[in-house]
Amino acid sequence: MVAVDRQTLLELGVASTSLRPEISRRSCLCVVTEGPDAGREAVVTTTPLAVGAGAECALLLSDSLISRRHLELSLCADGIRVSDLGSKNGTFHQSVRISEATLPFGATLRLGHTTLHFIERQRPRMSPSDRKRFGGMVGDSRALREVFAILELASPTDATVVLQGESGTGKEVAARAIHDHSQRAHGPLVVLDCSAAKEQLIESDLFGHIKGAFTGAVSNRPGAFVQAAGGTLFLDEIGELPLAAQARLLRALEERTVQPLGSDKSVTVDVRIVAATHRDLAAMVAAGTFRFDLYHRLAVVHVYLPPLRERPGDIEALIRHFYEGRGAAAGDIQGEGLQQLKAYPWPGNVRELRNVLERAWVLSGTTAPRFTDLRLWLTEAPTKTNEPALDTHLPYKEAKEHWLSLFEERYAAAVFELHQKNLTHAALHAGIARRHFRRLLRKHGLIAP
Repeated sequence: MVAVDRQTLLELGVASTSLRPEISRRSCLCVVTEGPDAGREAVVTTTPLAVGAGAECALLLSDSLISRRHLELSLCADGIRVSDLGSKNGTFHQSVRISEATLPFGATLRLGHTTLHFIERQRPRMSPSDRKRFGGMVGDSRALREVFAILELASPTDATVVLQGESGTGKEVAARAIHDHSQRAHGPLVVLDCSAAKEQLIESDLFGHIKGAFTGAVSNRPGAFVQAAGGTLFLDEIGELPLAAQARLLRALEERTVQPLGSDKSVTVDVRIVAATHRDLAAMVAAGTFRFDLYHRLAVVHVYLPPLRERPGDIEALIRHFYEGRGAAAGDIQGEGLQQLKAYPWPGNVRELRNVLERAWVLSGTTAPRFTDLRLWLTEAPTKTNEPALDTHLPYKEAKEHWLSLFEERYAAAVFELHQKNLTHAALHAGIARRHFRRLLRKHGLIAP
């Protein structure tokens, strides 16, 4: 288990337990195992790492056979990318001179009298926090206290954070908490919803534009990066960002500069990025709809916000929190009403719970109703998963096909509904081609043939 402190977090990143199996390797350690600099080491990430005898190199070596800028190392989808920079004496892997190559973890390189060894580094694990509140986030379930532990450590740094969770789980509340607990709390928190921005204008929303940059640009306009200077930029639904805008966003993050549309001058920016998504970004990377390098540049800290149905024990604390926000006393939180709320599946998560309470307060007829006096109205009766029974009377192959057909129908219907019946967004979420997803919907009668 890796000991976690702020420096480890910045070098390695950290992820919630539930996300750790889904994410790709983020970094590795390059260790000098032979040569005059034996024992020296450096962390390799997606940002190119220069190796050589020059003072400007991140991994500085004193070997006389090594060039000033000998090679560059960076992490890619398949391992470590090695790029020889035209060195005089060459770079060798398994006695073969290479100029460009991708090596697996555990490989070694030879340059001059020096040997480099690449060791995979695992993301650290964290124990749950003792606190039951972090900013506007409230609860004492283990899953949420693990989130608190990660955010306690990450917030005071400038590490980028990706918040992943269903709609209504409180991603914007978490972003506000990160900002308020950071050294940038005195600066602005600027929110940009990538799903609400028009594709033609998203780069203007991010980077700004000058007058005349395009039809309708009647004046200069600062983008979100400039507006958030000295503070935090919250990119909500980052998974909706087009690939072209992803490339420009990556460049802005790496260079700390933005170039407004229509301008030939770059503007230096000082912002901290927090991003959020309901999508599985790792699956999008695998499908080619989200850039691998941007994903790893953003997900230094990768946090999963658990849905409310996975933590019904937090409902009582949330009820008290919402009562406090109203300036009223909840009284005893118990009885049939509490059991009803705990049994409900909460498709809208914490946001839906707040709406249910607000509706009950309005309909109660009193200015300060106690919880036990509320008449709760839920949009649908609580249900248990209706899992199909195995039909053991069928042969194995037919039973399996029947089960898979039921899965296809339920999965396609649920994802289609999740994205308000937007076929393109649903197909991206599922990680399959749009035409294939449409074929599934038609096959099971979910849309007209």
